[in-house]
Amino acid sequence: MEFNDSILSFYRNRTILVTGGAGAIGSNLVRTLAQLVGDKGRIIILDNLSASPIWNVPPLPNVMFVEGDVRNDISLKRVFNEKPSIVYHLAAFFANQNSVDYPEVAAEVDISGLIKVLTYSRFLNVERFVYASSGCAIYGAEAPLPYTEEFMSMHLTTPYQINKMTGEMYCNFFHHNCALPVVKPRFFNSYGPGEVPGQYRNVIPNFIYWAMRGQPLPITGEGRMTRDFTYVGDLVNGLVRGAYTERAIGESFNLASGVEIEILELAKMINEATGNKAGLVFRQRRAWDTKSRLLASIDKASGLIGYKPQCAFEEGLKNTVAWFRENWDRIQEAADFPPGMSSAVRN
Repeated sequence: MEFNDSILSFYRNRTILVTGGAGAIGSNLVRTLAQLVGDKGRIIILDNLSASPIWNVPPLPNVMFVEGDVRNDISLKRVFNEKPSIVYHLAAFFANQNSVDYPEVAAEVDISGLIKVLTYSRFLNVERFVYASSGCAIYGAEAPLPYTEEFMSMHLTTPYQINKMTGEMYCNFFHHNCALPVVKPRFFNSYGPGEVPGQYRNVIPNFIYWAMRGQPLPITGEGRMTRDFTYVGDLVNGLVRGAYTERAIGESFNLASGVEIEILELAKMINEATGNKAGLVFRQRRAWDTKSRLLASIDKASGLIGYKPQCAFEEGLKNTVAWFRENWDRIQEAADFPPGMSSAVRN
């Protein structure tokens, strides 16, 4: 990943806090930021390891890991004592079905935890606060395609979606009333190295896991739903550019691939890539899953921060399968499925 001299100069020698930095997006972001800040800079990770294993934390000399929770003032005092000048807030109660099962906990993490991190950032006068929002969440089921930042909907169907919308509103409050320089990228269907499979995880890591175990891949409905799958490296590129670009302060913008992939086609590609002969199995669609298609416009991000996806889906999928093979033993130990649950899809 290459950046121009202005971006390199902006990040050099900084101390940066990444909440949720052990996760799939967070760990990849941390690796890139660790290179950008150099030997005299430092990246602080705050993560409670509820969604990621400890081995996902990059073992780099300028990375400090703090196991803690965004709801806990002791944890927050510890990391903000390092005086970060940039805060990336990626910590969240992931994801839709998990929030449906545990709505109170989701609100505590996604809303109360966010308010605490915003408050500490305000007291420290950080130069940038980057909030990881979700385009898959906040546009609801009625938005016209492709999703553009101007469309807003209150027809949200899970606590996760509601919390992401609420999070953007709290960021707006701290920006307008406290002059906190917030940036609000909206992610779409992240995938790539770093995400382990599990009951509440995304469709791609789960599909790869089951395919490598020789199991049929479960398709909800007819499998004609589409998603805008975005490679984690492209998201990292957008996050780096978003914090750097002064014009992005106060703005929301989509970070996506701008390409639709059909779930049925995805399953066939993964079976082929892994040599899985078990095929597919069809199941009933979930009640909260009301979106038949997802496709984002990335025009605003392109004009605002110079964002341009670099990784074609086929290449990103190849990289993800390779990561699974390289870490297969650890992934099998970390896979978070309840006893007796052999397969489920979360997308």
